[in-house]
Amino acid sequence: MKSPLLSLPGAVPAEGRDEGVAAHYGDLFREQRALADGSGLVDLSHRGVVTVSGGDRLAWLHLLLTQHVSELAPGQATDALILTANGHVEHALYLVDDGETVWMHAEPGTQDGLVAYLESMKFFYRVEVADRTEDFAVVHLPAGSIAEVPDGVTVRETAYGRDVFLPRADLEEYAAAHGPLAGILAYEALRVEAHRPRLGFETDHRTIPHEVGWIGTAVHLQKGCYRGQETVARVQNLGRPPRRLVFLHLDGSEVVLPGHGTPVRLAADGPEGRQLGFITTSARHHELGPIALALVKRNVAVDAQLLAGETAAAQEVVVEP
Repeated sequence: MKSPLLSLPGAVPAEGRDEGVAAHYGDLFREQRALADGSGLVDLSHRGVVTVSGGDRLAWLHLLLTQHVSELAPGQATDALILTANGHVEHALYLVDDGETVWMHAEPGTQDGLVAYLESMKFFYRVEVADRTEDFAVVHLPAGSIAEVPDGVTVRETAYGRDVFLPRADLEEYAAAHGPLAGILAYEALRVEAHRPRLGFETDHRTIPHEVGWIGTAVHLQKGCYRGQETVARVQNLGRPPRRLVFLHLDGSEVVLPGHGTPVRLAADGPEGRQLGFITTSARHHELGPIALALVKRNVAVDAQLLAGETAAAQEVVVEP
């Protein structure tokens, strides 16, 4: 969905998966610094919004999700995944229960598939699933923000800030009152800095949760009874994931950032060497300079100097080999 905030002066549209909101509003680093300082807001109104209501909602979701939600307290935010039968990540969900309804937001364009799956699993449970994307827009307030939230509006409060499920009709007025606005590029730069994976960026069709650091944050290891749980338990107890997420400091002298999918190789082997992984997200950070997340083979030495395309890269461990 195209955000009305794209009509504001200075707004530059985002591309790719984040199409529909602003990449930035004219000053990427100023926008990053504002978020880091706890001011401003990010328009995430392109994300899908889905609700689950009914008396059985938490017990039912507990059977489907990787997270322990059967006793989720009202107002408590949590992350969860839906896996395939083989344990590959299919959906990443960001949830909160308001006491009557579970609210969740998901990657842009994934809500149709998510709703279809949830509807197929209702059986005789007392639950109602609804796609609320046309009616509600997600707005992110950074950690430390003192912006007020209207009465009756659902909020997910996390260590990184608050995700507000705002009535879409109120988006322009709320943004005008609680700016400055920051674009998705500023939000993504801080996400990369925090090593937080994102579905469709740090994941592909064969990603399992262990590879990108979702164990513990979105996957509860003391529960079963969900699709793909056997793979999670087997890898956790008997083996190691084939790949691991790393954080990269990129050579700041390069003009162009390596894009998603750029091959990662050992620096010693040069740009024609064997591919060991790929860039998942890259960003320009207001303090750290060019940075990226990448998915590499598990056996890549943690102190190995790498190349992202032809850009020198020094790695930091995110997921232990």
